[in-house]
Amino acid sequence: MGGNNVLNFLRKYMMLIATVLVVIAFYVITNGKTLYPVNIDSLISQNAYVFILGTGMLLCILTGGNIDLSVGSVICLAGSIGAIIMDKRIPWPVAVAVMLFIGLVVGIWHGFWIAYVKVPPFIATLVGMLAFRGLANIILKGKDVPVENKAFMNLFGGSDSCYIPDFLEKVGGPIVIGDTTLNKTCMVFAILLAIGIVLFTFINRARLIRKGYKVDGIISVIVKTVIIAAVIVWFGYKLASYKGIPTAFVWIALVLGIFAYITTKTTLGRNLYAVGGNEKATRLSGIDTRKVMFSAYTLMGVLAGLAGILVIARGQKAGPTIGTGFEMDAIAACFIGGASAYGGTGSVGGVIIGAALMGIINQGMSIADTPVNYQKVVKGIVLIVAVLFDVIMQMRRKGAKKKASSVAASEKGGAKA
Repeated sequence: MGGNNVLNFLRKYMMLIATVLVVIAFYVITNGKTLYPVNIDSLISQNAYVFILGTGMLLCILTGGNIDLSVGSVICLAGSIGAIIMDKRIPWPVAVAVMLFIGLVVGIWHGFWIAYVKVPPFIATLVGMLAFRGLANIILKGKDVPVENKAFMNLFGGSDSCYIPDFLEKVGGPIVIGDTTLNKTCMVFAILLAIGIVLFTFINRARLIRKGYKVDGIISVIVKTVIIAAVIVWFGYKLASYKGIPTAFVWIALVLGIFAYITTKTTLGRNLYAVGGNEKATRLSGIDTRKVMFSAYTLMGVLAGLAGILVIARGQKAGPTIGTGFEMDAIAACFIGGASAYGGTGSVGGVIIGAALMGIINQGMSIADTPVNYQKVVKGIVLIVAVLFDVIMQMRRKGAKKKASSVAASEKGGAKA
């Protein structure tokens, strides 16, 4: 029983432990530079697309380990068209609507071929990866298109002013720590969020107990909740020490919050896990598995369109190469965060951990002046370790089920005798 407890603990917290160790390692290697407020701010803005795409990719992976190889090209296509629209002095909300619509259309296109025509997802999205990249290059004619609309960049995180204003700046005196004046709005928000998570955790635990569900021990819950709250306050302090809450973080939080709710509290979310767990049994139970698959790829397309908006705002331009390799970062974030390569297992919380770990590794190695090729090797090793761990856990679970079935059969045979 003790061995099972250890395995369950490792399955739940392995990547979180790895993230903490990686943070400590890079902190030592870079003499603390990775935890400078400016670098933590950059970590969010530079990796916003990983969080967004990783969330959509999770939906596809849940359906049975399927992926979408086209998202980088969709970002290029949507971003290019959006940049051209703004370059022609058309209001930026029109450009945003068009980019989201392009993502939606692409998602519907892939969903139709995959769900209803039964084209393998790898092939369908590989075609999309090639076709949409080529179409974007045709539209751009091989040239970059600048994005200069200040309102657009401020809202989606592409300028020095792309931060939530400090609404509490004039309330009371300034909060100064050392040579730094803290952004009070950011600090208050972090504290309130930490308090909210603590209250929600214990209220939800009490609700589950009243309904008769099995819950974790109170000591375990207290320790875990206190650590989460402390990390949130620390993170808020770091952002408050720079310029406050970047607008890119708002979009990330909005997407993560919405899809955390969808995957855990809605019928669609339950169906995604069911299809990945056993598609045949799910279909026989009366659930339209084609509709579930179609929904997953449609939502993936919309999120790719949103990622395109954030990417061109961050880079302040659209070009033939934007989005290259982004699909691999999204896939890696999901698998590193605990999503199963076989489908049916994974969470938005895991995507957060996986995306954060990928971002920390990228930034840490950049600050440490690690050559680009070595960076790719390290990311590849991290990914294979995460997938290998998933394979081992799957084998152990199957072995445990087989053993339990054998024991039950022998006991039944003994009872008959």
